Amino acid sequence: MDQLSLLIVDDEVGVRESLRLIFGKTYKLYEASSSAEAIQKLKDEKPDVILLDILMPGIDGLEILRQIKAIHPESQVIMLTALNTARTAFTARESGAFDYVTKPFDVNELRLRVDRAIERIELSRELDRLRDEVGRKYGIENIIGKSWVMTEVFRAVSMVAGRKSTVLITGESGTGKELIARAIHHNSDRRNKPFVVVNCAALPDTLIESELFGYERGAFTNAYQRKIGYFELADRGTLFLDEIGEMSLSTQAKFLRAIETETFSRLGGTEENKVDVRVIAASNRELEKLSQTGAFRLDLFYRLAVVHLGLPSLRERKEDLPLLVDHFLKLKARENSVSPKILSPEVVDCLMSYSWPGNIRELENLLERLTVLSPHEIVTLKDLPESMRRQDPTSGLTEEVLRGSRPLSEAVDGFERELILQALQKTGFNQTRAATLLGTSRRILRYRMEKLRIYEENTGGEQTKVSE
Repeated sequence: MDQLSLLIVDDEVGVRESLRLIFGKTYKLYEASSSAEAIQKLKDEKPDVILLDILMPGIDGLEILRQIKAIHPESQVIMLTALNTARTAFTARESGAFDYVTKPFDVNELRLRVDRAIERIELSRELDRLRDEVGRKYGIENIIGKSWVMTEVFRAVSMVAGRKSTVLITGESGTGKELIARAIHHNSDRRNKPFVVVNCAALPDTLIESELFGYERGAFTNAYQRKIGYFELADRGTLFLDEIGEMSLSTQAKFLRAIETETFSRLGGTEENKVDVRVIAASNRELEKLSQTGAFRLDLFYRLAVVHLGLPSLRERKEDLPLLVDHFLKLKARENSVSPKILSPEVVDCLMSYSWPGNIRELENLLERLTVLSPHEIVTLKDLPESMRRQDPTSGLTEEVLRGSRPLSEAVDGFERELILQALQKTGFNQTRAATLLGTSRRILRYRMEKLRIYEENTGGEQTKVSE
């Protein structure tokens, strides 16, 4: 890979010289002392990371930042500022900055911020590469996400797609299990062969066997002619069994034999039929635990889980929520021939704090409903379902703690930090009023802000940091 590049934008020669000494041996460096020069360097060189002073002569750094994100959104911008306030941080991030560092900056801290920006760039590039492998139809248009957990899913899909191994996809309802199964199929050498979907939960026990394997004429009452089953229809292609945990034990035994021998017999028939089928199964239940209680065959579980893909819930990939919202708002607007709705900041906050028990399916349905029914261009809180507006803000954190994916102490700190930030924003960053709103004293609020690394605005006008 080519050497990564870094653009330093600051009108102070001393600052540029210091940054050149820090990063000159690691990155290909460019410098700019004015906004016009910075924009020209951006167009000519397309740097990976930009260190941008927030107080520039003429056009200020925040306006330069907006122009940078419009011209080359892939660049990761770290703001350099002496204005160390929560408001500054909020404005910078809202405008598209990756991070911000205060002057005089700590060299190790600055290196760490730049390293994290580089990690973001490399992750994005790796995801783009994996998406290309997964395929255009089921990679870019339909599979949305840049979170680390989704990058791992894309990586697994790209590795398993070209093989014939059986795949078990697990995850809560609405997480996109069928979409991933289709991605595997469409990026395999079977892409031009059938992709047959069987919803095991929708078929009664009395019918699932005949639907899977077919039957001969006269096999039972009303069997007036031979019927080809799903297993045979998927020959040389892929058979996707959704909610396989609902399959009866007797059918599980016959299905296990069929995938192990790649042969089957139609009901009422004696002939063994040979097939070449790649099997992908999915379930929103924990099949291994079901097998321990006898509700699912352990041998079938091991046969299906040669490759096991666990899809994250939406609450486990909240960083993907803005991408998904943008995708579905545009999609539903196109489908209904209307202009895309705009979500108010309060609605965005509500969506980000909601636990999404129905996952991506619930999000898609909500945004379709807002597109069709909301009478205004800008969606407000009153347009959301009442249950969502009255949600328990701790419900998502509670589920994460009880699931073991987040320590209790971290969840408590995260919830407290969010409450303090919201109180500060509602009171114009006035600590006395924020403390009153929270039912505490200003001294205790300052202590909690320092412990949680929340930045304040000094009442004397000079903006400083409470703690490192």
